[in-house]
Amino acid sequence: MTTDTGLDADLGWALGTVFRTYVKAADAVISGLPGGPRGFQILAAAMQETPANQGAIARQLGIDRTVMTYLVDDLVGLDLVERQPDPSDRRNRRVVATAHGREVWARLQDRLARVEQHVLAALGDDAERFRDLVGRLAVALGNDGDRIMETCAAVEELGPL
Repeated sequence: MTTDTGLDADLGWALGTVFRTYVKAADAVISGLPGGPRGFQILAAAMQETPANQGAIARQLGIDRTVMTYLVDDLVGLDLVERQPDPSDRRNRRVVATAHGREVWARLQDRLARVEQHVLAALGDDAERFRDLVGRLAVALGNDGDRIMETCAAVEELGPL
C-alpha cells in the first residue's frame, strides 16, 4: 500500500487527467463522425463478427435507446452501418458495418492508435499493460446500472468521515 499523499496518489484525479487528455486528442480525430465518440463506439460494435442488435449496443455503451436510434439513423445516412434483421429474432435489427463503414473505421482506428501511443508515451514499456488492465477493468465493471447501485451501497457502508 502506498503512503503517497496529494493529487498524484488520488485515483480520481489520475483517471480524470488521463481521460481528459485522451478525449481532447481523440475528438480531433473523430470530430466529423455523427455522435463523435459514441458514433465511433457504435461503429466499432457494428464491426463485430456477430453484430449485436441496437438495444444490446445501447445497453453496453450506456446510451438511452431513443438517443441510440437517432445515432444509428445518422450513421445509416452516411452509409457507415445498416440495420439487418436478426436471424434469431426477426423483430430485432442488428447494426452491421457497411463496406464503407469498415474503411472509415479502419482509418479512424489507425489514427486513434496513434493518439493512444501519444497519451501513454510516458509509460514506456508499461503502456500496453496499462491499456490491457484498463480494458479488463472496463469489461469487469460493464455499464450496468445495478453495478452502480452496488458501488453506491458499498460507499454508504463505509460510513461518514
